[in-house]
Amino acid sequence: MRNSINISAYPLFVMLFLMGCQNKSPKQSINMLIANANVIHLETGEIEVQDIYIANGRIKALATAGSDTNYKAETTVDATGKFMLPGFWDNHTHLRGGDSLVANNKNFLKLFIANGITTIRDAGGDLTSSVMEWKQEIADGNLVGPTIFTSGPKIDGPGATWAGSLEVENEDDIATALDSLEKLNVDFVKLYDSRILGEHYLKTIKEAEARGLIVSGHMPFTVTLDETVDAGIDAIEHLYYIMKGCANNEIEITEKLKTKEIGFWQAMPALMTGYADSKAQKTFQKLKEHNVFVVPTLHIGKTLSYLDEVDHWNDAYLKYIGQGIIKTYQGRIDRALNASEKTRTDRKDLDTFFGQLCKSLNDAGVDLLAGSDSGAYNSYTYPGISLHGELKAMVDNGISPLEALKTSAPNGAKFLNKSGDFGSIYKGKVADLVLLDANPLEKIENTQKIYAVLKGDRLFNKEQLATLLKASEIN
Repeated sequence: MRNSINISAYPLFVMLFLMGCQNKSPKQSINMLIANANVIHLETGEIEVQDIYIANGRIKALATAGSDTNYKAETTVDATGKFMLPGFWDNHTHLRGGDSLVANNKNFLKLFIANGITTIRDAGGDLTSSVMEWKQEIADGNLVGPTIFTSGPKIDGPGATWAGSLEVENEDDIATALDSLEKLNVDFVKLYDSRILGEHYLKTIKEAEARGLIVSGHMPFTVTLDETVDAGIDAIEHLYYIMKGCANNEIEITEKLKTKEIGFWQAMPALMTGYADSKAQKTFQKLKEHNVFVVPTLHIGKTLSYLDEVDHWNDAYLKYIGQGIIKTYQGRIDRALNASEKTRTDRKDLDTFFGQLCKSLNDAGVDLLAGSDSGAYNSYTYPGISLHGELKAMVDNGISPLEALKTSAPNGAKFLNKSGDFGSIYKGKVADLVLLDANPLEKIENTQKIYAVLKGDRLFNKEQLATLLKASEIN
């Protein structure tokens, strides 16, 4: 009969079925499942609807949304309609201002998390012992704040502009300074250009590179960009120095600076006039070949360029800053208000030029790093929100949202050789993630529409982020 059952085979079927049930392993318990998220893979710009499994602060697995896995989550977050990115990196910040401003700087840490910034690169200051304490407390989960990668004190010359700097007056001082930084276990070396001699600057880069240290910095105008790149620098902070390397009159201007015939700001209009696309393209190619990153800091450039026109006294973020930090803003404000009309115009022209230069660097394939330069003394450039301003400034100057987003977490991790742990959303990486209410690839301002932030295994939902902001207010 066509529909008959083979009774003799039935016991074997039951036995095999029961054995299969017995051999099926129980589901592995994990901390968290973020379900149905629109995961933006910044390497390609592709978006996948995925479930992300988190265990012990790392991504345990990713799977197509709704698919069966061998994991059972203690907590599930429904991310339907939300867009996931790696947590933002601010690749140029400053924690500084002396002992009286330690509490203000510590307060900034909450502002970063509230703005989806899960990692910062502290580019030199005078609060090294406090920064190192915060860094460890955050890593241990005992303090709310971003992962901190720090340079510790800057290296400069005798009579350095910034408090706490390690001063290099002779060649012996170079080894002493680097020994000190290695003892502090800093994440990179930051050079400054206010007092250091050109030859000491270049030798410091070479010695740091020989020790396997990552080096970034300003560049004394008494050396050329080619010399700096050849010495082995890994990142150039700000665009003044890139512009110098793109000008046909770079050598002439360098000589005038050596003899003090002109100063730094007097050199700017001349270098801008001397810009030549043919030399610029050679410079861009050299930066690429030597894997040199560039930190444009466009947002602060515009903010400072228009201090004479824009009234910031009603800025919403002033309530998080505190009077101690606000007082440090006054120096730049006074210089802007007291500048000649020509100086003000030159500064604004330079700001426009730098936006175009940033776009040209990106078009040429030079790796950029998004950094706000926020901190004490940098007037109205607020920790947290200014990183979003930097991304917007890049897009306003013609860089696509995808390319701008790459300059934050992916390039930040790449620069510090941390891509194995950070910068993308893959199995095994640290679960520093941000969920947005809208797609930032369509509109870069959507980076500010934050639904939730995951810092390792700690989730901050929208209400908790609002609470962090409220707790950051300083009366």
